[in-house]
Amino acid sequence: MTHIVRAFAVGLTAILVLAGCGSLPPPACPACPAPAPARALDAKYQHTPYAAIPGWADAPLVPGLRAFASGCGRITGGSALRRACDAAHALSAADETAARAFVEASFEAWALTNADGSSEGMVTGYYEPVLAGSRTRSERFRYPVYGVPADLVAVDLEGVVPEVKGLRLRGRLESARLVPYWTRGEIDATGQFNAPVLAWVEDPVELFFLHIQGSGQIELGTGPRLRLGYGEHNGHPYVSLGRHLVQRGELALEQTSMHGIKAWAAANPGKLRAALDANPSYVFFRAAAQGNGPFGTLGAPLTAGYSLAVDARAVPLGAPVFLATTMPLSTQPLRRLMAAQDTGGAIRGAVRADFYWGTGAEAGALAGRMRQQGRMWILWPRGEPLPRP
Repeated sequence: MTHIVRAFAVGLTAILVLAGCGSLPPPACPACPAPAPARALDAKYQHTPYAAIPGWADAPLVPGLRAFASGCGRITGGSALRRACDAAHALSAADETAARAFVEASFEAWALTNADGSSEGMVTGYYEPVLAGSRTRSERFRYPVYGVPADLVAVDLEGVVPEVKGLRLRGRLESARLVPYWTRGEIDATGQFNAPVLAWVEDPVELFFLHIQGSGQIELGTGPRLRLGYGEHNGHPYVSLGRHLVQRGELALEQTSMHGIKAWAAANPGKLRAALDANPSYVFFRAAAQGNGPFGTLGAPLTAGYSLAVDARAVPLGAPVFLATTMPLSTQPLRRLMAAQDTGGAIRGAVRADFYWGTGAEAGALAGRMRQQGRMWILWPRGEPLPRP
């Protein structure tokens, strides 16, 4: 039976190439570099005394430790990381001295290093947007926010092809054959797309950025906001809108911030649809429970300013991470203890992170400008073997 299953998986290679196979939502930056083909084995860890970490002595640790503890229930029970996480719950919620003593006694710091030996990497930002919308379609609210369509088929291949660990094939059945799912252009071109509509919004550009972020809220005018979480993905590879506009000569590279792209869209309505369709990737959402924040890949609510999206092949989800970078478009140091609680389609490589800024326009402005260099240290329970792929 194994050889039959394996032959089936190998036969899907063409669909994998055509439809894309990333299991994660698209990246949270409009002009991200192309995802690097880094493998988990490329991650290197270098033991580092706390005194040698820039900014460690002055950084408050309580907020990051709270974010770490919030994910305890989603970390595998019985693991060393889970035991340390559970112990963090017993600490006083505001005792900085106790928090520092706990962290330094319980964890060792390991600098993350890329395969080429470099210790720095890109740190971008993401956020939870809030869009004006309605439960019903109107002349103002004309653009649908889709839930997961019933005909979307997702196949995890890891069990039959170990070399594609963590990857998922997506498509649809057509005459008993699995074929690539509809692209963004195909979905938007038809008024008969068969998927539940969770809400209607007024701005296709804001909807596009909602897809990039992977979660958000809809302000319905009356009653509570509708919170949306990532539900599924059509399987097609993400194509950066910013990079597309640069290649077409529409924008200069330095203009490809979220603000710059929105300004271009407002000035070029006739070119907008074709530009958006250049990215075939499409995200489908699910209604999410109201709470303290959107949920990351770990399954825990994200904490504004203290949750980090990482490459889980190098940094296990749930682990505390010390990040040393700078504020958006600034040389002002940004150094703090954070929790690795999310992932992203463009977050590839050992020293690569996406900083969660929170909800709304102010968080979006910070996220849209963040494109800084940074260093990362994973904190791992003392005496325990380092994480390996």
